[in-house]
Amino acid sequence: MSNVVKLEPKLAQTKSKGSYAFVSLGCAKNLVDSERMLGLLKLDGYDLVADPDGADFVIVNTCGFIEQARDESFASIDEMLKLKREGRTRGVIVSGCLAERQREDLLTDRPDIDSLMGVFGREEVTKVADRLLGNLDEQRNVFRPAPIRALPDTSRLRITPRHFAYLKISEGCDRLCTFCAIPKMRGKHATKPMEEVIREAKELAADGVRELIVVAQDTTYYGMDLYGEPRLAQLLPQLDEVEGIDWIRLMYFYPMYITDELVDVLASAKKILPYIDMPLQHINDNMLRRMSRRVTRERTEALIQTLRDRIPNLTLRTTLITGFPGETETEFEELVEFVQQQKFDHMGVFTYSFEADTPSGRLADHLPEEIKADRRERLMAAQQPIAFERSQAHLGKQLEVILDQPVAGEDNVWVGRSKADAPDVDGVIYVTGGEEKLAAGNIVLCEIVASQGYDLVAVAIGVPF
Repeated sequence: MSNVVKLEPKLAQTKSKGSYAFVSLGCAKNLVDSERMLGLLKLDGYDLVADPDGADFVIVNTCGFIEQARDESFASIDEMLKLKREGRTRGVIVSGCLAERQREDLLTDRPDIDSLMGVFGREEVTKVADRLLGNLDEQRNVFRPAPIRALPDTSRLRITPRHFAYLKISEGCDRLCTFCAIPKMRGKHATKPMEEVIREAKELAADGVRELIVVAQDTTYYGMDLYGEPRLAQLLPQLDEVEGIDWIRLMYFYPMYITDELVDVLASAKKILPYIDMPLQHINDNMLRRMSRRVTRERTEALIQTLRDRIPNLTLRTTLITGFPGETETEFEELVEFVQQQKFDHMGVFTYSFEADTPSGRLADHLPEEIKADRRERLMAAQQPIAFERSQAHLGKQLEVILDQPVAGEDNVWVGRSKADAPDVDGVIYVTGGEEKLAAGNIVLCEIVASQGYDLVAVAIGVPF
């Protein structure tokens, strides 16, 4: 995500110390880190520009999770280094998960990088910028240990549209899933204290946010390290009372700590949407053991049934992996059958990415890339008719839609989302204006008039608010 929004008035500064461009890659948690760095730089007097060509320096906040993400990060770094070699920018700073994971190896391979900042070096971004523009070469690397409490994410210059924002409630992960390198990059789970989460939510609401999207590496584990037990069920009612927020969306729900108390909160809250993103990765018990997911098919199916029984109009999203080491055709077919049976509202599928520094990298029976890809296509093919049938079932229904952005070249036509759709990962609703003029951030009652694959088309019939 390299398109950066205009400067927020509350972060306006005086004399400029220099100009910079920013490239933000990866997940929503990384995006929050980007926004925090953007805010710190602005408060310190640096000016953000959209075009890196001619900027004093460029920051690339990278993702290092899987091979595809690393390739994207390397491509962005190389593009910025080319600008530097051509004299079109003075320096390149690389931050985030790839920097944390590769460290000095990244400098060895790309010695033109001026500075590296690990995940937890982000708070020192202004010092790094000062050293770069001051031609001070004594320190090129800023790596800090993972904190015991999640860092604050206040004073952000947000990349998202003004009406929605990601709220990170914890950092790191205590899960040891065998395919995942996140604990190596982001450390152990570190809870952000409740009062700090609420303070950030209120700051975002005061800045125009109507939809809060709660994120973490493991949302349901929130509070374990700080309070000695999961406390998401205690946090959410406080978030539910924050004035100015209309929708609260929950992502990254690990199934292990979804308790009866938490389900009761989800079912009874005023603003918390009946939407749960619960990455399952697989359903076969042998695969779950090899992945070290610490759940079983039986328990997972019972949990899904409980959620659907007790939360009215629940939307359930999941993410799955195909081609994990040792996955047999029979085990894969079990996964296909599970998807067909459960009829998830939204589903993402990744092929297994070989990561040499994870436990799964040392497992036997790695599968060829073509088998991983073929199984992904087959699993998505199993989900497609379910998704299309879901779209068709919405025809004639009335849904509240939040409007994200106008459709280029069209008059009063908008891209929006219902309560059942998270930004960037789910479908969208194309809304044509009724008698009222619409605007970004409006929530408006719409009637669904057509479906286009995974997306819907609607006409605004209510008064936008």
